[in-house]
Amino acid sequence: MLRLEKRPQPSKTLSYVTPVLAVLITMVAGGALFAALGKDPVVAIRTIFWDPLFGQFAFYYLPQLLVKAGPLILIAIGLSLGFRAGIWNIGAEGQYILGAIFGAGVALACYPLEAWWIFPLMVIAGAFGGFLWAMIPAILKVRFGTNEILVSLMLVYVAEQLLASMSIGLMKNPDGYGFPGSRNLQQYPSAHNAELIPDTGLHWGVVAAIVVAILAYILLNRHILGFQIRLTGEAPRAARFAGVKPPRLVLVCMGTAGALAGMAGMFEVAGPAGQISAGFNTGYGFTAIIVAFLGRLHPFGIVLAGLLMALTYIGGEAAQSALQLPGAAIQVFQGMLLFFLLAVDLLTNYRIRLTKRETA
Repeated sequence: MLRLEKRPQPSKTLSYVTPVLAVLITMVAGGALFAALGKDPVVAIRTIFWDPLFGQFAFYYLPQLLVKAGPLILIAIGLSLGFRAGIWNIGAEGQYILGAIFGAGVALACYPLEAWWIFPLMVIAGAFGGFLWAMIPAILKVRFGTNEILVSLMLVYVAEQLLASMSIGLMKNPDGYGFPGSRNLQQYPSAHNAELIPDTGLHWGVVAAIVVAILAYILLNRHILGFQIRLTGEAPRAARFAGVKPPRLVLVCMGTAGALAGMAGMFEVAGPAGQISAGFNTGYGFTAIIVAFLGRLHPFGIVLAGLLMALTYIGGEAAQSALQLPGAAIQVFQGMLLFFLLAVDLLTNYRIRLTKRETA
């Protein structure tokens, strides 16, 4: 019989090995999924993971890796602070949308003025929009004890309806011949999040993600607030004795996550997406949850996990085009990664023992 036996201490070695093991199991299970769809599993896995990096069109795909990874890293780092403290913000997608709306709102209000301060003001507005949306579940939790998981998640759907309303209403392009969607910010130089170095994919969103990863590492390892976050997650009772105030921590973690998700939305709408439209959000806020856990809630681990998840996005798009795979199959493949990560993560705290069945 197989029996789970709790380890005296969590295995540090397995905590680093399990993400790699989860990726490998995902490849095997994903291959079986693609085979069930009538596709060659080896070719499908190669198209997703190998071709974008080393294939014939790698020169095109590699810059896109940074474009896709930037918002994922930015959102995941904000979420990881709360997750470490046991604060479960599942509504980053809504905060991402509100950041885009606030940031684009500043640009459209200033159009067609050309000034250097417009883009920095958009960054501040985007962060503020995400912060405000995150404060709704945070204040409700602190004041009334509501569940932040449910409230933050339900607010995603409110944000999506608000986005659709803006694209056909207040922010609709007056010169767009009646089509839904705002003006294209890529054609507004003062508001465009353009590539800093041509053909590299490096824009201000990527720079912000790298800077935030460094700051998050310093916060968690060199600042009293980071110590309180880690202590609350690892030993809540000890944290209370140490003077940590849970309501304050909820507001700080939720607010920071919302601000970073809002910044990610602003960088996206001012750059790759270009405009406010009903289909602007592509699930980055939910995918960032996978990135946060795949990176072990560590800032630098999240950077690597963000690049890996961005690779599945790019490779998935290539597989849809080259192999005619349905988009839903790629989404299932990405979901498998979180499922298997949580499954094999059990080995960090438990070991499997083989025992003899007792005779009745």
